[in-house]
Amino acid sequence: MFTKILIANRGEIACRVIKTARRMGIKTVAVYSDADRDALHVEMADEAVHIGPPAAAQSYLLIDKIVAACKATGAQAVHPGYGFLSEREAFAQALKDNGIVFIGPNPGAIAAMGDKIESKKAAAAAKVSTVPGHLGIIEDPTHAVTIADEIGYPVMIKASAGGGGKGMRIAYSAGEVAEGFARAKSEAASSFGDDRVFVEKFIVDPRHIEIQVLGDKHGNVIYLGERECSIQRRNQKVVEEAPSPLLDEATRRKMGEQAVALAKAVNYDSAGTVEFVAGQDKSFYFLEMNTRLQVEHPVTEMITGVDLVEEMIRVAFGEKLRLTQDQVKLNGWAVESRVYAEDPTRNFLPSTGRLVTYRPPAEGRDGDATVRNDTGVFEGGEISIYYDPMIAKLVTHAPTRLAAIEAQGRALDAFAIDGIRHNIPFVSALMHHPRWIAGNLSTGFIAEEFPDGFALPQPKGEVALRMAAIAIACDHRLNQRKRNVSAQMEGWRKVAFDRTRIVQLGAGRFEGEVSEQAGAVVIAFGGRSITVVSDWRPGEPVWRGTLDGVSVAAQVRAILNGVALGHAGAYANAHVYTVREAELAALMPEKVAADTGKFLLCPMPGLVKAVSVTVGQEVKAGEALCMVEAMKMENVLRAEKDVTIAKILAKEGDSLAVDAVIMEFA
Repeated sequence: MFTKILIANRGEIACRVIKTARRMGIKTVAVYSDADRDALHVEMADEAVHIGPPAAAQSYLLIDKIVAACKATGAQAVHPGYGFLSEREAFAQALKDNGIVFIGPNPGAIAAMGDKIESKKAAAAAKVSTVPGHLGIIEDPTHAVTIADEIGYPVMIKASAGGGGKGMRIAYSAGEVAEGFARAKSEAASSFGDDRVFVEKFIVDPRHIEIQVLGDKHGNVIYLGERECSIQRRNQKVVEEAPSPLLDEATRRKMGEQAVALAKAVNYDSAGTVEFVAGQDKSFYFLEMNTRLQVEHPVTEMITGVDLVEEMIRVAFGEKLRLTQDQVKLNGWAVESRVYAEDPTRNFLPSTGRLVTYRPPAEGRDGDATVRNDTGVFEGGEISIYYDPMIAKLVTHAPTRLAAIEAQGRALDAFAIDGIRHNIPFVSALMHHPRWIAGNLSTGFIAEEFPDGFALPQPKGEVALRMAAIAIACDHRLNQRKRNVSAQMEGWRKVAFDRTRIVQLGAGRFEGEVSEQAGAVVIAFGGRSITVVSDWRPGEPVWRGTLDGVSVAAQVRAILNGVALGHAGAYANAHVYTVREAELAALMPEKVAADTGKFLLCPMPGLVKAVSVTVGQEVKAGEALCMVEAMKMENVLRAEKDVTIAKILAKEGDSLAVDAVIMEFA
């Protein structure tokens, strides 16, 4: 077995590979850019090599830097993770030419299947059903529009070397094709160093289902079930699960056998994923093959018990697969939420900054469920503008789909992050969405269920009652602490306290009577009493305890006269008053937000790539004002109404903070 491997990646996947290598007794080498000097993967590895500036094109995408790092450290093999160089034939070939083992498929398999255009040609030659499209290289927007007109709208414009939602656009008209073509080429060039794109028919109301395959260098290939990845936003997967609630055993077998046949046709010899677009009637079409480890691989590991990273390492060393197809068993259900540094209430725009608080839920058993958190960050670390916005992958596994979803919801309630915006409120709301729970999915799920964007759901019913109880319990604990402060006025401790508490929870109002019984706090809401037990202390960002014996977690942040709460997908400020305080609070005037209608504010931290207007120019609603790049995504900011440009306060190349003023309107 190898004694030392290098991980040509960063973030959570680098940490993930290091964990398995460490368990196997293999030493690891990390590589890092200037932006990642203090990153977690650098700390975890046995050695680390600096490879350049923050931009990926000047560091993580430079093959010669990786090869040099291998030679300098004596690393015998390289695991590429996903993204960056993981699907570049030239990288695998360069390692081979230098006597270094690539922990991934052979260069021929990458060439045949890693390139999206070539993979579709290979699939068509093998008589695999594929989505209608143009597999040739498209040179300019006019050519792209002509092809789209022939295929019929809507169409998908996709980077040939793409992945992770980068370099992808859906177009419903010729105008959208022209703009989408330019954006896809630009993103593809900056993310993958390859600006080729192709166009294919976009299947309406599809599901995204993929088959995990695993092959060795002795001609053996098996499939490890499927993953449902239909919950996507901007073609970026958000929530994945395994198995799929759509498939029956017969369809699973057909898709698996087709994926294996395709892998065998190109002598595939590592972990890989064959992706399909599936109809609600269980029909399916080959979409592409990812010749690497997928981001969502943990859900497959949880239901099969197979460590895919370990198998990749063993296969690369020359070992035969340790499983036959008959030995592959699917046990239970797994759900994964991708935790991103983005603001769901601002159209999911990226968020960067320091992780003032980062406290994920405890890994391990949670009743009948198991919690796993794959991450590459730490409290006090920084989320950079240069790379993918993923913070962590939270995975839960349980005997049934509903149990795995419920465990995921509890784990999200216990996941505390401060300092940046993040999407935990959104994925938490998803876990409680009736359509998601029913398994009625499609890749249009998010657009269909949140057509006007995402707003923090307000608490209702039983959830609201639980949140009111938690708010009163927090207030009671705070009052206990205040009464124990030393050097207070004489006689203070003898004052009779009003035990009635009124909670203003969002738009709801609750009145509860507080008492203590055998170490518990009992709150009587009219005809309903709730017994609360918790060792929560003021300042802790997560409240954990039991309500009537049932384990509950909630996000808690201090606000004036109360706490801001998040629980079971609902979020609201809970103001806790005595009866007299409530009477006085009702008389307080509400603060009115400042009018920012005459300014264009930067919606997220980012880099100004282009300013499309000049001072004095009259701009119509919908026209582009400027473009801001953040985390490898280009965002065009458009006029919301007809305006005249009075001042331009930012220029191309400026790095802006969130809400920085870009321009002023007359």
